Amino acid sequence: MTDVAFYHLQRATLEAALPQLLMKTLAAGKRAVVLAASAERVEALATHLWTWDQDAWLPHGTAQDGSAEEQPVWITPHDENPNGAAFLFLCDGADSARVASYERCFDLFDGNDPAAVEAARRRWQARKADGHAVTYWQQTERGGWERKA
Repeated sequence: MTDVAFYHLQRATLEAALPQLLMKTLAAGKRAVVLAASAERVEALATHLWTWDQDAWLPHGTAQDGSAEEQPVWITPHDENPNGAAFLFLCDGADSARVASYERCFDLFDGNDPAAVEAARRRWQARKADGHAVTYWQQTERGGWERKA
């Protein structure tokens, strides 16, 4: 059973929330796969992660960089785990048939997009039906996260 956490982005964008969650992942000694909706989005996220904070370093790679097995964070549009990651991050409505092969899955969705919210509800129901431990996290006014369910 995988712990699946749904992150309802209402006050911050994916670009603001993802780096912080990935930094916590690396601090915990874990590797991550970030599954994005397209190759263009992969490259946009990769570029963003190099520049999001001038005082932080978040090592990551994509297929353009190669050497997946050496990358602590692998960003991809494909449902794959070439770096042996324990954590999976789903972005932009991307979904994985491999959720059960990870320790944790983070499903980050845009709470300001009704279609994205509805799709996240369907993924929640599917994960729960598959026997995963699901939790729901909502952004607080201060920018942190509060567990709601």
